[in-house]
Amino acid sequence: MSESPHHTPLLPALYVVATPIGNLGDITLRALDILQRVDRVAAEDTRVSGQLLAHFNISKPLISVREHNERKAADSVVARIVAGDAVAYVSDAGTPAVSDPGARLVAAVRAAGLRVVPIPGASAVTAALSAAGVESGAWLFHGFLPPRSGARRTALQGLATLPVALVFYEAPHRIEETLADMAAVLDSRRAVTLARELTKRFETIVTLPLSDAPAWLAADPNNVRGEFVVVVHPPMTEAAIDTEAMRVLDILQVALPPPLAAKLAAQITGRSKAELYKMSLALKPHQQDEA
Repeated sequence: MSESPHHTPLLPALYVVATPIGNLGDITLRALDILQRVDRVAAEDTRVSGQLLAHFNISKPLISVREHNERKAADSVVARIVAGDAVAYVSDAGTPAVSDPGARLVAAVRAAGLRVVPIPGASAVTAALSAAGVESGAWLFHGFLPPRSGARRTALQGLATLPVALVFYEAPHRIEETLADMAAVLDSRRAVTLARELTKRFETIVTLPLSDAPAWLAADPNNVRGEFVVVVHPPMTEAAIDTEAMRVLDILQVALPPPLAAKLAAQITGRSKAELYKMSLALKPHQQDEA
């Protein structure tokens, strides 16, 4: 009979363990197994991770590996693995080294020729994308944008023409400024999914035009609370924009004369009023025939 995996000693390695981003029920069975079996746990914040371990009745020596001490702490972790220890690394929430400390630690362990074992689980990026409905499937994760508006707009300008969804993290105290900059720099007709407080009690996920996002935030003080994942959907293709413009124009000119229908359709879709007026004249006779 083979030995139970739970009683098999872990090989010396760094085990990068994803932890819940809010709902503790999202911890995986494998994560619990690894945390119970490692020799020690390296953590972004030992107080936060200590509470998580205590919740699951796990007691392990903790090593602090924060952003400001990561290089020095990495040397200590490497030495422990060389000595034969199995060490887990956890961030405060979600998957370590994804817009969290941990990348330097992982790089140091790999540079030493030691093993790194990912223990996948909760991730705010994939949670938001799974609920955003990005049909193309192509996306780029940027993480946090610069805190100052000028640098933030410069970064957004560099991303504006990419034909993919753009995924960002943002803190509650900057979300209003960030969305205002996005609406100014990116095509404001692009859809955006705002996902706040994912997996928590007040989880909110909405999709709306980027131009409407600042107003949505302003509509309720609760809308700016909590950590955000912002998914800006891919730019509309010219063909898709023309199709949408035709749809809007077709609706408006049922009740409005061509000049006014074209003017309103241009304001809604951003297309040329002159082009839409020509379309309106082309459509009008066809509609009269159907009447």
